[in-house]
Amino acid sequence: MKPVNDTRMYEKLALSLGKLAHTTVHLAGFAAPPPADAPDNICFHPIFRFRRLSPGRAAAQVRFYKLLLQVKPHFLIASTHELLLVSWFYCLLYPCQLIYDVQENYALNLRSQQNYPPLLKLLMATLVRGTERLLAPRIAHFLVAEKTYLQELPFLKQRATLLENKYKPAPTYQLPATPVKLSADKPLRLLYSGTIADMYGIFEAVELAAQLHQLQPGTTLTIIGYCAQGQTLTRLREQLKDKPYITLIGGETLVPHQQIIRQIQCSDAGLLPYLPHASTFTCIPTKIYEYMAHALPMVIQQNPLWQPLVQAAEAGISVDFRKADATAIKNSLQGQQFYRKGIPPATFWDVEEQRLLAAIALLKTN
Repeated sequence: MKPVNDTRMYEKLALSLGKLAHTTVHLAGFAAPPPADAPDNICFHPIFRFRRLSPGRAAAQVRFYKLLLQVKPHFLIASTHELLLVSWFYCLLYPCQLIYDVQENYALNLRSQQNYPPLLKLLMATLVRGTERLLAPRIAHFLVAEKTYLQELPFLKQRATLLENKYKPAPTYQLPATPVKLSADKPLRLLYSGTIADMYGIFEAVELAAQLHQLQPGTTLTIIGYCAQGQTLTRLREQLKDKPYITLIGGETLVPHQQIIRQIQCSDAGLLPYLPHASTFTCIPTKIYEYMAHALPMVIQQNPLWQPLVQAAEAGISVDFRKADATAIKNSLQGQQFYRKGIPPATFWDVEEQRLLAAIALLKTN
């Protein structure tokens, strides 16, 4: 469950579906400021308020069902496994087609990540996968955020449309100037954006920034995003006490997506220091497309899926952040041109939007 202004849910799915004639799109999620320029046919319902482990998760099911009774949707897109069962129950009783937007391999994430105690995460993973398999025959269609899920999730049964998290530009977006050449005389402005977590390499980003700051005083790092783990955030703040050149934006609070985009636009290089992990290593982070759309050079963790994408666009360099050579990284960033062929058209959401609208049109005929 994500905020009502979530990038995929609002900027991509809702704005695309809102282009259909005679269509109103309702978004249910956590409380967040609705975009000021949202079209009139998109409605926001900030009905969720609970912590990671709390009775509020059960109450959210009731709130969501009451909302469904009020809205009476013809198509219902469940963007999380947590709302899948209550969504199916509604569609069982009323004329409504259920679509499951598979944004993550939830069972794998629960098993492999350290967000819950061992027995609890095993139980949760079993329940999630069991629910998905049980309800799969009753789901009209699946939307899938990653190619790898088409192989990892056999319950999809050829009823899936791949909608990768390409970049959906704002109306004011303009193609940035290319190629990009960073000056060796100017200190680097580094960026870490998105989820703040150990497994996404937040502390490797801090360490690299510290080394680069020693090599070239004036180098800065901006960390912008949300951190769900209190221990991680406490440790991060402790490390930043003697590093005034590192700025933290967000932390315990969600950050509007457009604020992140503004940081991308005023940075010199983006860092993707993801630690190799089963739940992320076969997925393409949304920020890769965001950085490419704004011609931001990036330093990525070595990854056989990411490297061809970044290399083809001449969008950055790949390193092992656990053995990072700060001098070599600095020389590479400031010694070559990036995006010499411009921004690849495949960076953008346009093709995904056409796939989405085609899938909905097909469901309408059934």
